[in-house]
Amino acid sequence: MENQEKFSNSKEVIAFLAQAFPKCFSLEGEAKPLKIGVFQELSERLKDEERLSKTLLRASLRHYTNSWRYLHSVKVGAHRVDLDGNQDAAIEKEHADHAQQQLAESKAKVAEKRKANNADKKPEKKTYKVKSEKSSKAKGKGTKAANPRPTNQAAPEKLTESDMVVGTEVTVKVGKSPLPATITEVSKDGVHVQLQTGMLVKVQVDNLRLARPKR
Repeated sequence: MENQEKFSNSKEVIAFLAQAFPKCFSLEGEAKPLKIGVFQELSERLKDEERLSKTLLRASLRHYTNSWRYLHSVKVGAHRVDLDGNQDAAIEKEHADHAQQQLAESKAKVAEKRKANNADKKPEKKTYKVKSEKSSKAKGKGTKAANPRPTNQAAPEKLTESDMVVGTEVTVKVGKSPLPATITEVSKDGVHVQLQTGMLVKVQVDNLRLARPKR
C-alpha cells in the first residue's frame, strides 16, 4: 500500500467517494442530496487518506453538487443523506427553487455556447451589420425607460472578526441575489461556505454579509 499515487482530478475523487460511500455518492442514475456539513464529515473520515488533499476534496464536492444530475435531485419532498445513507433533513422549498434556478442557468449557458459555435461555422450575411446598428439604436432608446426599484430594507451588516468562525449564518451573492449559507472553513485566501443546496463555494470576506435573523 506504499507510494500510492495521489488523486489528480475531481473525476478520480468522485469515483473514489462512490466506492467508499456508495449509499451517499453515485456515478450514474439518480443522485441523493447531501447532508449540510458533509464536507466536515468527509474531512474527518478521510483524515488518514494520503492520496486526497482537502483542497481537491472541496473542489470535487463542488463539481459533484454543480452537476445537472445532482441539481435534479434537490427537490421538495426529497431528504438529504449522510455518508452512510441515513436520512437527514428534508429539502426545503427555498433550496429546491435555488437548485432549479442553477440548473436552468447552467443549461442556458450550454445552449448559448452551442448556438455561438454553430453561428461561427455559418458565413456572415451582408445585411448583418445594418441590422446590428438598428437594434443597438433601439436598445439605446429603451434603456431610458428603465426605472430602478426602490429599496426600503437596511443594508445587511458586514462580518466582523468575531463572526469569522465555522457555523456562522451568512448570505453570499451568487448570481443575481444573495443566498443563505453557512461558513465551513476560514483560510488566508478566502472563506469557504456551504449553500443550502449543499454546494460548496469559496468567496472573499467582502462578498459576505450576516444573515438577518428569521422572524
